[in-house]
Amino acid sequence: MKVIGINGSARKDGNTSLLIKAVFAELEAEGIETDLVQLHGKALEPCKACFGCGGKRQCVVKTDFFNECFAKMVEADGIVLGSPVYSADVTAGMKAFLERAGESGYAPAQGWVLRSGGAARGRPGRRGHDEPFPSE
Repeated sequence: MKVIGINGSARKDGNTSLLIKAVFAELEAEGIETDLVQLHGKALEPCKACFGCGGKRQCVVKTDFFNECFAKMVEADGIVLGSPVYSADVTAGMKAFLERAGESGYAPAQGWVLRSGGAARGRPGRRGHDEPFPSE
């Protein structure tokens, strides 16, 4: 089993990276392989909404880091996404990555290449910190 972590922080070895590594330590203790991808310093274009990726399971824009990282996500059994909260949302780099993953991950005849599942831990709070999801 393999889990990939994607750090969307502007700080390569900041708090978000430390938190992902703490999760990885628990996974590795159970014999699960991990791979940390840092978006920091990587060129990442926003989605151009060209829909050229339809059915290809990769983005047609080849000038940045996205396809390499997306291929790792597709091969992984689990995905950990980490991002600080800026203005009640993930960082711009993480947002661009997620938008492209959403478009590239769908093929009309086959459905989504990335399946959802597992537990969500928190959501951005109104004051920039995580608040647990309500149990309702």
